[in-house]
Amino acid sequence: MAAKQKILIVDDDVNIAELISLYLTKECFDTKTVNDGEEALLAFEQYAPNLILLDLMLPGMDGYQICRELRTRSDVPIIMLSAKGEIFDKVLGLELGADDYIMKPFDSKELVARVKAVLRRYQPSTRGDASSQSVKCAEYPGLVVNLSNYSVLNNGKQIDMPPKELELLYFLASSPNQVFTREQLLDHIWGYEYIGDTRTVDVHVKRLREKIKDNESWSIATVWGIGYKFEVNR
Repeated sequence: MAAKQKILIVDDDVNIAELISLYLTKECFDTKTVNDGEEALLAFEQYAPNLILLDLMLPGMDGYQICRELRTRSDVPIIMLSAKGEIFDKVLGLELGADDYIMKPFDSKELVARVKAVLRRYQPSTRGDASSQSVKCAEYPGLVVNLSNYSVLNNGKQIDMPPKELELLYFLASSPNQVFTREQLLDHIWGYEYIGDTRTVDVHVKRLREKIKDNESWSIATVWGIGYKFEVNR
């Protein structure tokens, strides 16, 4: 029997934390709840979660600080929770390395769907069928993006990046010179109707550009007023 995936819930509102735990327990997840930042960092080391649901407004260390600290240690998926709806808060959270962002109040089905979607992206299929054995890899001079084992090599150097960044890079690189709108990228990469705004795509592209510098034969290009493409000089 496969071990249950573990979700660490960090929220200073005990009632909300317990409610989230109930939703996820019904879906056969193992959960642990903590109520402040210091507890969260300790629980991360001891509990070793597969995913973290992280509230932004916490006593002591806030969610931003915790996310920044966790990203120095691990690429474990992080979904931020907040009642704050300003664009700045979403963008900052994503820039710090969060994988998703859910605003309170949220629907229980949406929460569960997002948790499952992020976990699917983070853990590629290991089934033994033929389709899962096929290698999904995009190769260019100085760049190898392997979706099968979630790895990126840039000029021979291994580049660490969260699953969404890698999937976005692979999706663009696997369709060279094809222009995608931000809405199309949201739909393809996030895999569900993302309740938010297209700035999410911009943030992830910005992070990709910071990690992978353009090559003389290819680049991640902005198509003004439309979206992005992986531009290849033929």
